[in-house]
Amino acid sequence: MLTLKAAGLLDVDAGEIVRPGIVRIDGDRIRGVGGDAEGEVLDLGDAVLLPGLMDMEVNLLMGGRGETAAYSPVQDDPPLRMLRAVGNARRTLRAGFTTVRNLGLFVKTGGYLLDVALAKAIDAGWIEGPRIVPAGHAITPTGGHLDPTMFAAFAPGVLPLSVEEGIADGVDEVRRAVRYQIKHGAQLIKVCASGGVMSHTGAPGAQHYSGEELRVIVDEAHRRGLRVAAHTHGAEAVRAAVEAGIDCIEHGFLIDDETIALMVKHGTFLVPTTYLADGMDVSKAAPELQAKAAEMFPRARASVRAAYEAGVRIAVGTDAPAIPHGKNACELVALVSRGMSPLAVLRAATVTAADLLGVTDRGRLAEGLLADVIAVPGDPLRDIAVTQDVRFVMKGGKVHVR
Repeated sequence: MLTLKAAGLLDVDAGEIVRPGIVRIDGDRIRGVGGDAEGEVLDLGDAVLLPGLMDMEVNLLMGGRGETAAYSPVQDDPPLRMLRAVGNARRTLRAGFTTVRNLGLFVKTGGYLLDVALAKAIDAGWIEGPRIVPAGHAITPTGGHLDPTMFAAFAPGVLPLSVEEGIADGVDEVRRAVRYQIKHGAQLIKVCASGGVMSHTGAPGAQHYSGEELRVIVDEAHRRGLRVAAHTHGAEAVRAAVEAGIDCIEHGFLIDDETIALMVKHGTFLVPTTYLADGMDVSKAAPELQAKAAEMFPRARASVRAAYEAGVRIAVGTDAPAIPHGKNACELVALVSRGMSPLAVLRAATVTAADLLGVTDRGRLAEGLLADVIAVPGDPLRDIAVTQDVRFVMKGGKVHVR
């Protein structure tokens, strides 16, 4: 038995800091909250305890030290990419994020789902990292966003990808692509339903898959019990995704009031990745991509505020490495700057994220839940920026930062 003792703890449901903060840990679970200490006592002083945070959009297999973005899709083999992911996973966990969704690759892997392997290695205790909900390969049409031959403007014949690696056209191929990801361990499906800021061709909001193709993807995933996340920017593309039954919209920078109302009606989640509009470095991008960013980022800042005010269910996600791994809490600060309250943001990074994942074993400091606990040096309900300075990290009862 281990007791964590701190100045306070966040009761996510009540929306208040309970003082003092007492959490009793037995194995990988929380045995009780409040009351008397039992067993070994770990005194964290003036810190405030929070549930482990969650990031609903990362790609741990990309980014990190030593990567050259322009060439890594053709230079980095799967072993090198996996070794880089080890450092990215460690930085993410040590930043206080104990659960993440890893949303898809756009590199040649021979069909291997590297994020599934990374998740297994972390679960086995071989390396440090957050719990990973892997998507395998993002599913995208030929020339769509995350087709690397378009994304990096490669010549024809360079880096051809297979259906197994996510390039799929038409209802038969998209169904096959979904089935392949599920067969090899994907726990959710990611689809590219529109262009993006860094797409070299076409409008960033243009719809990439037909409504029929989107419905097939959703049908195949839902029948197997998996949820579907869609990279989508444009209002029309978001509406098509929502009407097809997509569970979660990633980004949604260009959504309008009509689209927001439809998301509220269907209960569709939004992972706005809004810090990208502040922190993504596009200074070295091609001029046309810089122009896209200049047009989209102001609209992205406004759209997340409108979605929040309308009641869309918002979960935290960063799109790291578009921002550096380990800097995930910048998204929490950005969401507060968009008009969300610190409590709403903390819920977006805990209980709402758990709802998006469809799990009930995390997201709160409560008896019976996983012992995912972090500590910050102050009251996050008063200053959300304290989440950028995590002093203690426990995942499943094991201390990773002390």
